[in-house]
Amino acid sequence: MLDDVLGPSPDVVFCGINPGLMSAATGHHFARPGNRFWPALHLSGFTPRLLAPAEQHLLPEYGLGITNLAPRASAKASELTREELVEGGAALAAKVAGLAPKALAVLGVSAYRTAFLRPKARIGPQEETVGGARVWVLPNPSGLNAHWTLAGIADEMRRLRSSLALP
Repeated sequence: MLDDVLGPSPDVVFCGINPGLMSAATGHHFARPGNRFWPALHLSGFTPRLLAPAEQHLLPEYGLGITNLAPRASAKASELTREELVEGGAALAAKVAGLAPKALAVLGVSAYRTAFLRPKARIGPQEETVGGARVWVLPNPSGLNAHWTLAGIADEMRRLRSSLALP
């Protein structure tokens, strides 16, 4: 199980699908070197410099947090069951309700569709809320997601950041 990185009142909570094997082994979110989360986070302007996974504890200083839909580590998110994702969605909604962020950013459209029973969801802002927070679905930053480039992921994060009018 990978610990959440959450401050008392985050602007944005980023939600991964589940820990990869390297993240589970190191205790750091998005730890695999080919994962594009940390570079995209910086390129989008959420952080003033590129953070390493081992610096995840700094995220609350920037009004950011990280959690996951499902706690079970796996080599690929596709190894998770539908039940794990739906249970994770319910737990995430309760967690977000207690935090009251400006936005919840779910990193992976397929997982979002399954967890929240939204089969037609697309990348970008969603009409519904989760735990009272606005929802923005972002591309999965895993290197296994070849459909999205680093620049494309960073652009979507930048759109989210701009929509929140963050400094």
